Amino acid sequence: MLQNQHLELGRINCLRVDRHTPHGIFLESLDEKDVLLPQAYVTDEMQDDTLLEVFLYTDSEDRLIATTLKPKAMLDEFALFEVVDVAPFGAFVKWGLAKDLFVPNMFQKTPFKVGDKRFLRVVYDERTHRLVGSEKLGDFFDKRPKGLAPHKEAEILIIAKTPLGFKCIVDDKYEGLIYHNEIFEKIEIGSSRKAYVKTVRKDGCIDLTLQSSGAKKKDASLEKIISLLKRSGGTMPYNYKSDAELIVDMFGLSKKEFKRSLTALQESGDIEVKDTGIYLKS
Repeated sequence: MLQNQHLELGRINCLRVDRHTPHGIFLESLDEKDVLLPQAYVTDEMQDDTLLEVFLYTDSEDRLIATTLKPKAMLDEFALFEVVDVAPFGAFVKWGLAKDLFVPNMFQKTPFKVGDKRFLRVVYDERTHRLVGSEKLGDFFDKRPKGLAPHKEAEILIIAKTPLGFKCIVDDKYEGLIYHNEIFEKIEIGSSRKAYVKTVRKDGCIDLTLQSSGAKKKDASLEKIISLLKRSGGTMPYNYKSDAELIVDMFGLSKKEFKRSLTALQESGDIEVKDTGIYLKS
């Protein structure tokens, strides 16, 4: 571990244990700035001059403070948060720390209610010099995607359901969308997964698909059916006439792709399809 040159709010810092006090231990960066780690987080292993990784944020009195706890999201990161309290000036969400994360009214798209789950980004508020949550994610997306061409694989985070489809964060910095008519499996808000670029629009938004293209897509579909058959004892009660919704729920494939896969597997001699279902050949 390398000791931090400076104290960095909202991030994990590697700091040297400088001195013990009744209230906790003071940790120091290379520029000799220090911060308190409260006694509640101090252990016997934290001896003078040892290096310690801690997260830095501000306490209820706006003083910089250290904790060994890791928050749900750090500065400039996104996460799904649960609302635990509301006030006339904003709301508070569960953050994983002793102090809840504040979301000012001006950073909310719609009024928060206790129990709501909202997708937020942790940001630095220049006015108050605090870490706060912001629901206005569009302000932070890079509108000039680089290195993303059609069919390229990308890491996505599902953040919201809209009338068109599911909004995503692509590679931690771009905005993306998967259309409802191209989703053949269950996806959840807050889940991370791989997707594939369809097009990069002029507005900087990226159209995505969960299905890979060409031979890779076909191979993955065939492998999925064979794998599910093996786990089901070699037979499953599905065939060409099965309901499209049941196929999506069980195999994560459109009916068209499912039928193509069955035909390919029959032609290769891996399965047999009857009125009663699919049978794996030994």
